[in-house]
Formats: sequence, structure tokens, C-alpha cells
Amino acid sequence: MEVAGISSAQLIHFPTTLHRTLACNFYCVASHRNPLPRMRSSSFNFKTAKHPNVLRKCELIRTALASDVVGTEQPEMEEEEKFDWFAEWYPVMQVCDLDKRVPIAKKVLGLDLVVWWDRNENAWKVFDDSCPHRLAPLSEGRIDQWGRLQCVYHGWCFNGSGDCKFIPQAPSDGPPVHSSKKACVAVYPSTVQNGIVWFWPNSDPKFKDVIMEKKPPFIPELDDPSYVKLEGNRDMAYGYEILIENLMDPAHVPYAHYRIIQAPPSLKNRVKVDREGGRPLDLIVEKLKADGYVGKLDRLRHKFIAPCVYYFFSDPELESKNDESVSSTSKKLPTETSQRRSFLVFFCIPVSPGKSRLIWSFPRNFSKWINHIVPRWIFHIGQNLILDSDMYFLRVEEHKLEEIGPSNWHKACYVPVKSDALVVGFRRWLNKYAGGQVDWGGKYSGSLPPLPPREQVFERYWSHVVNCRSCNGAYKALRIAEVGLQVISLAAIGAVALTKQGVICATARAAIVTIAILCFAASKWLYHFIHKTFHFRDYNHALV
Repeated sequence: MEVAGISSAQLIHFPTTLHRTLACNFYCVASHRNPLPRMRSSSFNFKTAKHPNVLRKCELIRTALASDVVGTEQPEMEEEEKFDWFAEWYPVMQVCDLDKRVPIAKKVLGLDLVVWWDRNENAWKVFDDSCPHRLAPLSEGRIDQWGRLQCVYHGWCFNGSGDCKFIPQAPSDGPPVHSSKKACVAVYPSTVQNGIVWFWPNSDPKFKDVIMEKKPPFIPELDDPSYVKLEGNRDMAYGYEILIENLMDPAHVPYAHYRIIQAPPSLKNRVKVDREGGRPLDLIVEKLKADGYVGKLDRLRHKFIAPCVYYFFSDPELESKNDESVSSTSKKLPTETSQRRSFLVFFCIPVSPGKSRLIWSFPRNFSKWINHIVPRWIFHIGQNLILDSDMYFLRVEEHKLEEIGPSNWHKACYVPVKSDALVVGFRRWLNKYAGGQVDWGGKYSGSLPPLPPREQVFERYWSHVVNCRSCNGAYKALRIAEVGLQVISLAAIGAVALTKQGVICATARAAIVTIAILCFAASKWLYHFIHKTFHFRDYNHALV
């Protein structure tokens, strides 16, 4: 019961250089963050202190505290550092799930985007999804024979720089109206890194070469050829803040599954028990800054790179420290086991209030043969089921948090244990540096859309299948197989019905009827499999 007395502020560990005598005094600790105020206080008032010695001592204390802050703690400028939501790179989509033949619509940070492949420059481009002519969405257009993005409404064509190159309605001998700046499309700086298309959410020409000054977060293991990776994406039915908090929860199923994979054989049983029943977790968050923070738990290192990247992995430094506390029998691990490395990397994208997008990539350097045999959509079945397990009640939770206000999160949520340290750390980062919530640039008021029914929350086809090349291909192939089985069943029954008796023996007739029944049953099973895998599958925690 001792852990119940821990406050949310104690869940995060920050090293300090304050002297112990000052740390013991609550008033002095408060002054360490802010200079002692010259205002009325119920405990002490500098203006009402009459004795000159008292005033002299107070001034000395204030001077000592100020010099201690400047000399041994972080500089004062860092206290004023703020996070700018529109001065960061944002992931849009994985390259493996993009089609070079067609433009694709995406929304990030409230901005409507169109992603398309410019074969003239051999690069992915990110434009504003709006034609300057009549504001038709360019994502509904096509890529013409010259490799230009063409609006399907009136046929205006644009090159990779956003310049209008052709207006069909403009006379060839008339003024070059297509060269006007008003005919250009807004172009966002974009790049490809770690197999993901990133964009900078500002189309001002002065940010054209922003990649030279600031690059997206880079994770070397995602490009390491000695690793294989499982990739996927899903549009979530709740907002960005809830998405990150859910992923940072160490009791979450992906985290528990990761611990089972990484645990040595001698500890696998214990980890399985931890996943099922839970146990106290000594999770620590440190180095909270405007660009994110770092955490650690047992052998795992957690990193949050603001605003979108969160990942954790087995850190060799932490493993070597933990091995000292393990018995001598468990130290003697096989070389292959000790060199196994895997990462769980999540890219959390704010889309609009109550909407977010998750891109995941799980690189590992062992059991690589599995990726070459098992198609990607098979893995997505389990991964989507995991995401569905929390989808509805997290949407309900988000609406409750909206009612109390994002700034009152610490008051409404009781987080007394250290296993919540990452979540508390994220809320502290959000309130301290990022304004308490996502900055939508004035496009949204911040209010959430109405709570949809469960069928819409758990919907998979538009939230995942159409955006995943592997699942979309499997969906189409299975639908063809379903129809094919029905055709075979009907054809077999028809053949038996139209064939005269005596032409086919009774044994052959029975065999054909059996095949027809089996094909019909298989088609019905396949229909239900397709529906619950690619369309909708309800989740009831009480029955799991």
C-alpha cells in the first residue's frame, strides 16, 4: 500500500544539483523554479518583515538560490522554450503502401494533402489538396502521360514544383494565364526517410530548403539491411493525445508481447505471468525537454521524439546492468539469444480533433525467414485486433477528458504508480511545452465530433484495408475466391440437375453434389472471414 502514496509528480525522475539543505525546505524548492516573489503570502511577506537582519538574510538567500540555478542547473532560456507544432516534420504515409500510379489524399494536422509520385523528378510530392481553379480535390485527379498531376474537374495540369503547365480552356494564342502565380498549387517540403514520406506543414517558399537545416527523426535500424520489419498503418477513431498515451502504457498488449519475445528462456514464464496478472514496474522518465524525453524500464529504453515518434527497444547498457542482479545460471545465455535485437517504433500523427493515424514498424534481426514466408496481411489480422481491443473505450475516455478540460488531466486521473510514468511524462510535456493540446492553426475549435456507434469505431475497411497494399490485395483475392466457390457450387448443382439419369453413375453424382455442398460451405465461411477481418469485428472484453 506504500505505492498508493506516490504523487504523479514523483513518477518522473529529474536529477537535481540543489543542496540537500535547500531541498528539505519546500519554500526553497519552489524558489528554485521561480525567484522568491515580492507579493503577499500567508506564510511570509518580505514587505511586512520589519527587522533589518531578516531582510538582509532573505536577500542573501535569494541571491544564493539565483546563482545556484544559473550555475548548476539548466539555463533560464530553457524555461521559456516552447514547442511549435508547425515547425516540425510529420510522417504522412509509408512508401510501401503508396501507389505511384494514382494521387492519394491524406490529412495531417488539419491540412488536406495529396501525395503523388513525380516521375520527372523521381520523388514523392506533397501538395495542398485543392486546385486553384475551383478548389476541387487534386487527389481525385490523375497523373497524365507527361507525369504531371492533373485535376479531374477541368484538366488543369501541374508539375512537381506546383506550377500550372496547361489549362485546356485557355486559347493557345491568348495570354499565358497558366503562368500566373494564382494558378499555382501550394507545395509542402517533403522527403523520404526510414521508408516514410514526411512533409513540413508550411508551404511558404522560404521553407523550400528546410531539410538542409532540420531533418526528420532518424532511426538507423529501420534502414539496416540486417533487420527485417513488419509495417502497417491504421486511421484511429480517437485523437493524437489518447493514441500516444495508449501506446506508452506498459500494460498494453503490444508491450507485453514484446517483452515475451525479448525475454531469455529462463524469464519467459515470469513475463507471461506479468502480462496476465501485472506487477509493479519501476518505470522512470528523465530528460524532459521541448523535443521529447527518455524513459527506462528493466532492459528497455523508451524514447519520445516530439511530436510523432515513440519507440522502445532493448538497450545493451541496461541489459548489462540488469545482468548483474540475475543469478549466475541465467547469465550464461547463448550468443545468438544475447545478440537478438528488436524495436517497436510508432509514428503517431495528429489528423483532426478526435482523429489520428498510427504508422508502425517493428524491425528485428532474428527469425527473418518468417517475413519471407508469411504475407504481411496475416500479421495485420492480429495487430488490428489489438488496436480494436481498446478502440471504443478510449474514444469514450477522450470525450470525458474533453468535458473536464485538458489542463485538468492530473486532477481527474489518479495515477499513483510508476507504471504510469510515461503517460504522466507526456502530459507534463504537453502542458509545459506544447500548449496543453494540439495546435490546429485556428482551423478547428478543438471540440470533438459526436461519439459514433460501435460499427463505425471498429470499422476496418476504410481505416486500414484501402490504405494497406497487402491487405487490399488479399481482400480482392479472397473476394474472387469467394465468388469462384459460389460459381463452382452452382455449376455443379446445375450439371447434376440437367444431366439425365444413366449418363452419370450414382457414385459420380454423389461426388459432384458433395463438392457443390463443400464449395458453398467454404464460400459462406470465407464470407464471414472476410467480413470480420477486413470490415468489422466487434470486441467484447468480457468474452475474451
